[in-house]
Amino acid sequence: MPTVALFVTCLVDAFRPSVGMAAVKLLEDAGCQVVAPPGQTCCGQPGYNSGDRPAAIAIARRVVAMLEPFEHIVVPSGSCGGMIAKHYPALFAGDAAWAPRAKAVAAKTHELTAFLTGVLGRTSVSARFPARATYHDSCSALREMGVRTQPRALLASVEGLTLTELSERDACCGFGGTFAVKYPDISNAIVEKKTADVAKTGAELLISGDMGCLLNMAGKLKREGSSVQVRHVAEVLAGMTTLPAIGEARRT
Repeated sequence: MPTVALFVTCLVDAFRPSVGMAAVKLLEDAGCQVVAPPGQTCCGQPGYNSGDRPAAIAIARRVVAMLEPFEHIVVPSGSCGGMIAKHYPALFAGDAAWAPRAKAVAAKTHELTAFLTGVLGRTSVSARFPARATYHDSCSALREMGVRTQPRALLASVEGLTLTELSERDACCGFGGTFAVKYPDISNAIVEKKTADVAKTGAELLISGDMGCLLNMAGKLKREGSSVQVRHVAEVLAGMTTLPAIGEARRT
């Protein structure tokens, strides 16, 4: 039974804990022992993207020390996964003490659907989620973690789910972390194109694997008065049909 450290991510913890719960379910159903290491914090990406390397390095040291005892590290986010797997080694380049530790952690860090399919060999899930859906490839998941076919392969096994591709499925949604804060007008113009593309598919459900993208797109869809629901891929693969969609008020 492989032991997996689940790096929950800040956005999942703060805005959508059900994504973490869904990830645990999927991993346990696949035969893993899942541990959520206590004391998790940000991966350091906001500081890194803003040019604050000292802050990013300080956070990265804590994360590396926390994660290095585990056999595998799984992240339900291509963005945070990319930070650990791709950018940590660059942060510590030339540091004789920390570079090998960062590289070792990077080598065993995986995005959730890539781990399920590529490491565990899963080809299907036992879930039902009746909906007409479309899938958005986040920039980090696609370009840094090589995630494209993996979520689609698992979604194809979800009973009742039909997937129609976006015409520009790999186009940015406009979130880009701090980009959306620094350049809100440009960000809004980009996400407006994305939601128009979603509407063209006729989908009633928008799926992705990164909470930043999902929150950004859900906010825009809500402002436009769209009825399209937004969910994380882990929730769909776990068959969590009764949850409110991202951006909706919690049910009591």
